[in-house]
Amino acid sequence: MKSQLKLLIEIFITFFKIGSFTFGGGYAMIPLIEKEVVENKKWVTPEEVVDVFAVAQSMPGAIAINSSTFIGYKISGKKGAIVATLGVILPSFLIITLIAIFFSKFQNAPAVEAVFSGIRPAIVGLISFAAVKVSKTSIVDRTGLILALLSIFLVVIFDVQPIFIILGSAAIGLAIYHLSPKSTSKILSNGGNKN
Repeated sequence: MKSQLKLLIEIFITFFKIGSFTFGGGYAMIPLIEKEVVENKKWVTPEEVVDVFAVAQSMPGAIAINSSTFIGYKISGKKGAIVATLGVILPSFLIITLIAIFFSKFQNAPAVEAVFSGIRPAIVGLISFAAVKVSKTSIVDRTGLILALLSIFLVVIFDVQPIFIILGSAAIGLAIYHLSPKSTSKILSNGGNKN
């Protein structure tokens, strides 16, 4: 019982830290979530965290909150899911409440505008880093590369909703699985060997 409580506290602190030190929304949290739960805590493998991000993206809601809930559940069941979710959303809730109280008075101040002009490009960098890191474990063959490029093309050129791209990619994955089990086995073994 005590070790379970200790684990829940550790989950809460870890996700509270993620929520406190990540700016720019859910996608900007991906590198920090991966670093904390894969590299530091070793609660999930690199392949599992990519799967978590894929499932979290396909569900309604913010990817960071969905990912935290999934990871918390994997570590410690329903209680783990609850404390991970609370940990990741509590810093934002507290900070937004404070900002709502004071922001209208200072939003046009040159110092505040300067801070945001510095934060915005950094967020783009964090999201780009997350995309590159996730791609290393997700794109393991020519089919994966084609799907990734096609997805970018469909979103950028035709403004296709991400859910349709995810569902279409899932259908392609199932088709490959049924039509060519050997290819699927090779893809999965390559994905499992990548770091």
